[in-house]
Amino acid sequence: MRPLKRGETVWWFAPVLPRDQALRKGAAAGDGLPVQALDEAPIGVATVKTDGRIATHNKAFAAFFKASGSLAGQALADLIEPADRRSLRETLLGATCGSASQMEIRALGRQDAMAELYASRAGGDFRAVYLIDISEQKALETKFAQSQKMQAVGQLAGGVAHDFNNLLTVIIGNSEFLLMRHQAGDPSFREINDIHQNAVRAANLVRQLLAFSRQQTLQPRVLDLSVTITELGELLRRLLREGIALKIEHGAGLWAVHADEAQINNAIINLVVNARDAMAGDGCITIRTCNEHVDQDATVGSAHMPPGDYVRLDVSDTGSGIPSQYIGKIFDPFFTTKPVGEGTGLGLATVYGIVKQTGGFIGVNSEVGKGTTFSIYLPRSHGEPDSRAESVPARDITGHETILLVEDEDAVRSFAARALKQRGYQVLEAAGGEQALDIMQARKDDIQLLITDVVMPAMDGPTLVRAVRQIRPDLQVIFMSGYAEEAFRRNDEKPEDLHFLPKPFGLKQLAAKVKDVLSGTTIH
Repeated sequence: MRPLKRGETVWWFAPVLPRDQALRKGAAAGDGLPVQALDEAPIGVATVKTDGRIATHNKAFAAFFKASGSLAGQALADLIEPADRRSLRETLLGATCGSASQMEIRALGRQDAMAELYASRAGGDFRAVYLIDISEQKALETKFAQSQKMQAVGQLAGGVAHDFNNLLTVIIGNSEFLLMRHQAGDPSFREINDIHQNAVRAANLVRQLLAFSRQQTLQPRVLDLSVTITELGELLRRLLREGIALKIEHGAGLWAVHADEAQINNAIINLVVNARDAMAGDGCITIRTCNEHVDQDATVGSAHMPPGDYVRLDVSDTGSGIPSQYIGKIFDPFFTTKPVGEGTGLGLATVYGIVKQTGGFIGVNSEVGKGTTFSIYLPRSHGEPDSRAESVPARDITGHETILLVEDEDAVRSFAARALKQRGYQVLEAAGGEQALDIMQARKDDIQLLITDVVMPAMDGPTLVRAVRQIRPDLQVIFMSGYAEEAFRRNDEKPEDLHFLPKPFGLKQLAAKVKDVLSGTTIH
């Protein structure tokens, strides 16, 4: 076999089946298609008159249009979406002129029912029409495209979040330094406090981006969703305006799940706020939980859900519903139908990211004018729900140890060094991995802790740590990053020896983390 040359003619030979000959013969005779011989065919076959009305058809043809009786005498155009009718007329006209034509059609009122339609002249006043159902193929293509889009947007969101977290670490940290030097009555205290509070708000938006991109650091434990939702109920009611009722219905014997409670609460709050905004007047929001066993592969949203035991969480509203043209976009970050200034478009994107990173699935069922239900499926956990941690009293977070601090962002390094020195620590600063190794070689016996950024030019954090471990195998390490903890733990050989501090962080978070690691009390 050789490759084809440009412009070379390719001949395709195919046998003429007796069925096709019978079709043409029957049509030419004017008595239509011998459908008895074609009723078991896997594709739809019909003859259509020059006026566009169906003469005869087989079972598969009727099944595609979900017709219980005969379609003979009906106009084929009336069975498909109005937007496809002009193309159908042109396709049938082409067949009348003797050229085989094809197009894609959608069944009337069923956007997800699609078929490839082939038309050819059958003789006399008839045209032969063949339908190949491509609904499943199109659904798979749509799911794949949606998956690729969400992955691409997620990667972009994660990269943006990382850069913003470096900036916010500096803003939050230095505003805290300023607040420490000013009293509440000072002229500039209010402005400094506003800077700090809005930087914290910005950090929350960045966390939403990380949630969507599934790059957020989670702290999962075994949960009883009945308890979690019940405790959240009062807060949810305060979010609703007068005239909107909240109902909570728990399934009996609800299974446990393994999830980050704070993030599950965040997801529920976002869904409830979204439901509230979907209702212009009075209405009702229902939160419902139940156990669900899935026997076979299922599709939830655009994702494949394997068989297994799941805890299902539904959030339903009696609002306006979501138009079908928006269903495929609702989980996209920054997509919103609200007026400018009334929403960020990150609420549902955040929910999507939280559910996916937890290992669950989310789908939506909506009917315009009646309401919407979001359904979350979380895998069952066979562990026992964890007891809540008791509150820890305030403690000393000062120290005297020597710390090697490695950070390529000058402003972040300057703030962190200043914060640690203020707490009594000796700090050795390095702007990159190579400089850090030089310091380690010279001061290896003096250093008790290494704090390093994860993403740095020339030598990244994990590479630096592997080199440092050749010099000091026992040295404690804290990674700090705007990315998620799991991003580097997956590829590290000894994740139990590593600690993580997510950016952005403030003075107390940094000092507390350092104290925990040096005292050996950090929980991984």
